[in-house]
Formats: sequence, C-alpha cells, structure tokens
Amino acid sequence: MTIDLRDYVEASRNIIANHALSPGAYRRWNWQDQDGTRDLNINPYGCADAANILYTIGSFPSESEDRVSWISALQSLQSPETGLFEEATHHTIHTTAHCIAALELFDAKPLHKLTGLRIYAEPDELRHFLSGLDWRGNPWRESHRGAGLFAAMVIADEVDLAWQDAYFDWLWQNTDPETGLLAGKNLPRVAHSGTTTMVPHMAGTFHYLFNMQWARRPSRYPEHLIDACLAMYRERQFPLGQRIGFAEIDWFYCMNRSLRQCNHRFEESRAAIEALGRELAEYVLNLDPKTDDGLNDLHALFGNLCAFAELQQALPGLVVTDRPLKLVLDRRPFI
Repeated sequence: MTIDLRDYVEASRNIIANHALSPGAYRRWNWQDQDGTRDLNINPYGCADAANILYTIGSFPSESEDRVSWISALQSLQSPETGLFEEATHHTIHTTAHCIAALELFDAKPLHKLTGLRIYAEPDELRHFLSGLDWRGNPWRESHRGAGLFAAMVIADEVDLAWQDAYFDWLWQNTDPETGLLAGKNLPRVAHSGTTTMVPHMAGTFHYLFNMQWARRPSRYPEHLIDACLAMYRERQFPLGQRIGFAEIDWFYCMNRSLRQCNHRFEESRAAIEALGRELAEYVLNLDPKTDDGLNDLHALFGNLCAFAELQQALPGLVVTDRPLKLVLDRRPFI
C-alpha cells in the first residue's frame, strides 16, 4: 500500500501562499506563540524555506521578475558589515548558510563577502574551530555551526579545494569506529526531549554527511552508522515519526546514503525505513494544515517535506506525488 501525499503537497503549497508578505518576502510563522516572541515580519527562515519548499514540491518560481524579487528579499537580510544573516532561533552560522543555500536555488549569491567568517578560511583556524565544538554534550545544535561553516563558505566561493580537503580530513580522522558517528570515541547518550538518546549524535552527523555527499566524499564507517541508526529506531530512543521537524530526514538520510555505500543489513534497513515512513505519514496526514502549529512553521514544514523526499528516493514506488519530490541536498549542501 502506497503513501499518497498529493493532498499534503497541495496543502503545503497553500501554507506557503498564506505566509507571503510581498513577492519573495515571507513570514516564518503566521500566528504568535504563547510567549509572544515570534517574528511575524519578513524572516530569513520564512524567505529561505518558502523557496526550499517550492523547489521540493516542483513549484519553484520560473518567471524572471518573480526570481528577481526572491533574490532581492533574501539578499536584503544580509549584514553589509559582517556578511552574515541573523535570526533569533538559530546560530548565525546556521542562518547564514541557510539563506546562502536558498539563494543558490536561484543561481544567485549573497551581495557581501562573509567577512564575519573570514578567520576560518585558514585551515589551522578551521581545525581549531571544529575541535572546539561541543561534540559530546550538544552535537545536534553544534553541527549547525560545523556544517553551516562549510556550506556557507563553499556556496559563496570563498574557499578552495585545499580548504575542503582539510575539512573532510578532520571529519575522517574524528569518526567513531564503533558507531560511524561524529566526532570522537565512546560518545555518551545526550539528554533530549525527556530522555537520553544517541539521536542528537545521529542528527549532528547528518549535517556533516550531507556536506560529504555534496562533495562526493565517502563516510568512513557507513556499516556502523547503519547499526547505530537501527538501534535508535528499535529502542525508540527518540519520538521519531511523531512531530513536524528535521529528525526524520536526518535518520532517513543517514540510513539511505550509508546503504548506497555498502549493503550492510540491506533488507532489514529497508524494512525499518519503510516502517518509519509509514508512521510519519500516518502522523502527518492526520493533522489539520489550517491549524497545526508545526505545519505552519515554514522551517519545520520544510524539514518534514525533506524527509518524504528522501523516503521517496530510498524506496521507489512507496510515496505518491504528482511530481517527484526534489531534495535540495541533491543540488547543494545545507538545510
């Protein structure tokens, strides 16, 4: 039995339209939260994720006038002094990479040089930066910086191949041989969502894995990463398939891209991918797109659609859409 997402894709298209402020300018949310802290004006994630979602579902702007408006809106959010993009919910490096990656969909670049990141263009400073991340205590959030730095610098054409080699060599040397996770040995479970789990390590590793995939670099221990991901799902270490967000694309991607590099536990892995895909679809298709808070956060909605895009690739024939979903990571790094 297939997973029919045609109505969900149409609902996503409508959600995007409801978040529009002007051509190319979008909110991230359409209503205030209980704390009253949400930015309901033009927002970096609103603009970037509206573009990301429309690309994913095959409705990307094609008219030159529309594209100019989108590019202008995104470029206007960059600081001329630092070259960075900022938003309260994410680290500046994440927001910068996310906006630059959205501009790439339009074959465009930021207006200003990334002067705020220039120090890391030196390989020694890059290695020092990576070594200083909190890989053991906060790997998911810290990966926004470690992976975002690569994506921002590479998409903006501010580093060369030698810099990329230094980046990937550091990751290679710091991959756990027992789990395939980054970075370090004997990684501890991390407190998250009311439990202790290895999922934040997997989600962090995902961010580096999509950089590797874009650069056509191998991961070091794909079979052990599969083992780790299967254990997370089997032991229910995290509420996968029960929210709108990014954890599912992280897990699907780690599993599917590792399976492309090896055939380890192949049938078992495919069965687990399908099982989680069906759980996620059952959860999503029972939500009301007009009122659900998760679906109406464009950043969270984008993450959910990415999960289905990777699922559709991993198990051809399972997910039904009018047009195949297109994962932005197959074009450029970063989500």
